[in-house]
Amino acid sequence: MRRRLTKKLMDLLARSKKSVVQPVDGKQDLGRTETRVWEPAELERIPLSPDLQVNITRLKEVFDTNPDFIVREFDIAGGRARAALVFIKDLVERSLVGHNVLKSLMLDYRPREPNGRPLWEDMKRVAVTAGTVKEITNLRQAVEGILEANAVLFLDGEATGLVMEAEGFEKRPVGQPETEAVVRGPREGFVECLAVNITMLRRWLKSPNLQFENMFFGRVTRTRVALAYIKGLVDPGLVDEVRRRLRRIDIDGVFESNYLETMLRDSPYSPFPQMIATERPDKVAANLLDGRVAILTEGTPFVLVLPAGLVALMQSPEDYYHFGHLGSFIRLLRWMAFGISLLLPSLYVAVTTFHQEMLPTRLLLNIVASREGVPLPAVLEALLMEVAFEVLREAGVRLPRAIGQAVSIVGVLVIGDAAVTAGLVSPQMVIVVAFTGITSFLAPAFDLAISIRLLRFPVMLMAGTLGLFGVISGVLAIFIHLAGLRSFGVPYLAGLVPFHSTDWKDILVRFPMWTMRRRPAELAKQNRYRMAPNLKPGPARDNHKKE
Repeated sequence: MRRRLTKKLMDLLARSKKSVVQPVDGKQDLGRTETRVWEPAELERIPLSPDLQVNITRLKEVFDTNPDFIVREFDIAGGRARAALVFIKDLVERSLVGHNVLKSLMLDYRPREPNGRPLWEDMKRVAVTAGTVKEITNLRQAVEGILEANAVLFLDGEATGLVMEAEGFEKRPVGQPETEAVVRGPREGFVECLAVNITMLRRWLKSPNLQFENMFFGRVTRTRVALAYIKGLVDPGLVDEVRRRLRRIDIDGVFESNYLETMLRDSPYSPFPQMIATERPDKVAANLLDGRVAILTEGTPFVLVLPAGLVALMQSPEDYYHFGHLGSFIRLLRWMAFGISLLLPSLYVAVTTFHQEMLPTRLLLNIVASREGVPLPAVLEALLMEVAFEVLREAGVRLPRAIGQAVSIVGVLVIGDAAVTAGLVSPQMVIVVAFTGITSFLAPAFDLAISIRLLRFPVMLMAGTLGLFGVISGVLAIFIHLAGLRSFGVPYLAGLVPFHSTDWKDILVRFPMWTMRRRPAELAKQNRYRMAPNLKPGPARDNHKKE
């Protein structure tokens, strides 16, 4: 009976192998073949066979002619049973495969007296020395285990296989974050390897309540994603909502965390970022302590933290690594730069075009004299300079670092001076655009800085057509949009609107650390307090009575 079943399975596999394509004219083209496409659901319906050769044939059919697909057949303990180890050559550490599996089973393993356990369980308990071993029962689990940089062991006579940890591909070493540099603070940043990133968070948060949930996205890429949160601090409803939104994602491939961010946003057409993208493990750990959730994606150093808000996006880890007065001063500068980068060109256009009476006479005369030979109106002049500045900034980013810095700095100086000399723009406009560009770099979140750069253009157009009324209308439209915006149900202006007095200790300024006992009110639903009361420092008190 077993031989008949094996023969039928082999016949089915033979019929599903590559078939020759017949052209329309009836002539056979031996150079063209069509390959069967295997879907995950189809692989899941195929159980592992007790026959070793059937399992090997199935896997060779799935992986086709891939040269890095390796099947190593061998005998266990000098011929007690036949086995096969299957792996992708360049994904595993071959020394681990050779020492932990092949050597252990071929030379070191000694068969014991019959104990009623199946052979695969005996292998798992006393033979295989790999750190992580789990059993599989169908073809999909075997294929996914192989593609996840593991080695899969098949035993003749057993319908259960073993997936063993053997990861060994090259990884980028941990280095400094490229987009979030600090003067004082940790220098390590996330890398593209998810396992390394999880390890970093484990080092920062040494608590068993730190939970990670693994998911896979992409029909083809099968990208591993980890959902991270601290049990007991996070709102369970928030975690459930994140899971629900993640499970509805059905896409061919995920190559960067923005693929997920685009699918998870509350308002997909809003220009404002609705999640915090960061390379810093200390920043992720601090947000997890506030009751937020993090999404770590394989293949990118950027981790998503949610829910996000305007206040959270304007905060930097360095605010907490300095004394309170210095941190508050830097944060106030950051908020002032936020307003300048959005409104300065628009205010200049509105005042010089429609409201000259607001300027002092001497300043007005200087502006009129400098614009005497400029052929363009102020709004077109501002748009031209802003576009030129953005082009030079993007060129500096895309070019190699040493060349890019030289091109961006020299390009701005040369083009600005040439434009003023040629009479295309006024010197005052060059100063306004340059100062606006500098202030835009003060935003801690790169995504927020891009949003302000985009909104600057429509506000300038409104200033060029309606003056200060247009600027005020644009600002009101932005505030109305922000007031109605939410990130996973949490108001985008949380802390500002709705008002919570305790949250104001960490918004525009940073109060001393011992005064910020409570977590953000819109996030903390269970454990509201982050520290004990009465921690204000002071001189030592002499409680001994004087004699």
